[in-house]
Amino acid sequence: MNSENQEKFEIEYQAGKAAFERGDYSISVKRLQIACALIKPNSRLGGEAQMWLVTAYEAGGKKAEAIALCQQLTRHPHPETRKQSKGLLYILQAPQLQRPEEWMVKIPDLGAIADSEPQYRPNNNSTTNSNRDRQKLVIPEPIDLTQVNTKDNQFIWVALILIIFLTGGLIWLGF
Repeated sequence: MNSENQEKFEIEYQAGKAAFERGDYSISVKRLQIACALIKPNSRLGGEAQMWLVTAYEAGGKKAEAIALCQQLTRHPHPETRKQSKGLLYILQAPQLQRPEEWMVKIPDLGAIADSEPQYRPNNNSTTNSNRDRQKLVIPEPIDLTQVNTKDNQFIWVALILIIFLTGGLIWLGF
């Protein structure tokens, strides 16, 4: 592979991974497909890019494509890619469990509320409000250390002597 293709591959591969991590699965699939076309599929890096493509297919709702590519990767020359693809294929082919309705949490659509209620709309004066809030902050007065009582009150010595006497008394009485 020449350096120009290597550079294009790296750009597309990183862009595909970044799109996947942002949740843009369709963009991730497109970028990873381009990256996979630019590199030898039987290389270690080619296998890694194809594994990312399998996960992007699955996340994007293209389970059949994900399973088909993952089955191809189980025969990949690189042992680590084979091992990962077998584990991923096992997960992809696992049956979907049905969850009871009472286990599910229903999240209400708050988009309609925010559009209809003016008090929930974002305020365009957010910068002026933040400046006002900063002006309202109260900075505490510094403490005058000359007014603080730093005189030793002998409490530690009294407590230490009391502990010594109690320990000695317990030893003397045999407890």
